[in-house]
Amino acid sequence: MVQGRVYNFSAGPSMLPLPALERAAGELTNYRGTGMSVMEMSHRSKVYQEIFDSTKRALREVLSVPESHEILFMQGGATGQFAAVPLNLIGTTGSADYVVTGNFSGLAAKEARKYGEVHIAASSEDRRHTYIPGQKELKLSPDASYLHYCANNTIYGTEWHYVPVSKAPLVADFSSSILSHPIDVAKYGLIYAGVQKNMAPAGMAVVIIDRALAGHELPITPVIMSYKTMIDKESMYNTPPTYNIYMLGLVLEWVKEHGGVEGMEELRRQRAGMLYDFLDGSRFFHGIAERDSRSMMNVTFRTGDPDLDSKFVKEAAEAGFLNLAGHRVAGGMRASIYNAMPLEGVRALVEFMKDFELKNK
Repeated sequence: MVQGRVYNFSAGPSMLPLPALERAAGELTNYRGTGMSVMEMSHRSKVYQEIFDSTKRALREVLSVPESHEILFMQGGATGQFAAVPLNLIGTTGSADYVVTGNFSGLAAKEARKYGEVHIAASSEDRRHTYIPGQKELKLSPDASYLHYCANNTIYGTEWHYVPVSKAPLVADFSSSILSHPIDVAKYGLIYAGVQKNMAPAGMAVVIIDRALAGHELPITPVIMSYKTMIDKESMYNTPPTYNIYMLGLVLEWVKEHGGVEGMEELRRQRAGMLYDFLDGSRFFHGIAERDSRSMMNVTFRTGDPDLDSKFVKEAAEAGFLNLAGHRVAGGMRASIYNAMPLEGVRALVEFMKDFELKNK
């Protein structure tokens, strides 16, 4: 690790690739001879339009987004999409199916109830969100406008390892796993992701939508949340989150240089494998999520003793391993190992965990 940097295991905002940060630092006050920062540019200028267009092209290339789908850059993060999705899509039939497998999918379902009927197709609350329901466990409605699920559950450390099948269009929150593995975008009516975990600084959501779904929003839909308006105006109905888009472009360059999403998938399997292999062999630490539902992005674990958990988090921070405390609603510990986390960071964490275990048995 570069001197002065720490291993940041935050669930978000999270680590960004160091080359992207260094590139941004070098261009911070004078972007490529323009005499100004990207933060100071008019979003209507030719030079910024080139940044915008190249970022959008790179995202379409990296995720293999089909021409049937539009890419939007929207403000409000994923939480804004909790409202935007039903406002734009639920009016088709007045109802939608939601699968609740954690905190954020639960919040999305709660928000959607303001705009139509929400049917909970499945929930993992019965086992404290430690698993993902199988396809046969999904009780789907015959008249749902869409089926919504959260692909990776940041707080509880679970992940969908299959794509659910539904007659209704699929809508998925990919906030904490986008760009970490290939996605068959054509299977989805809509994908959205807050960018602060794997893509860019906090403050924006990427939306990938089948154009056929746009244009059916409820009359009360704010214009800034209208997918049709954002498509027609190419994400520039108002001033877009310009610096986020620029940073996303730099991150996408880094992803492409490291083998694209296929390369990211191999790296995430290596990172997660190291941590889970240690946890499975430890009599001191134990993983929380059920094995067949484990997240490769957010590894949740604990010792079984809250005082020892607190001691571990404190001593880990002193050793340069930051933000390992679990979310307040789940407790324990959580290591978020997104794309930018180097393999050496996970190796070093495992060695620290081994040493902590020996000292505290």
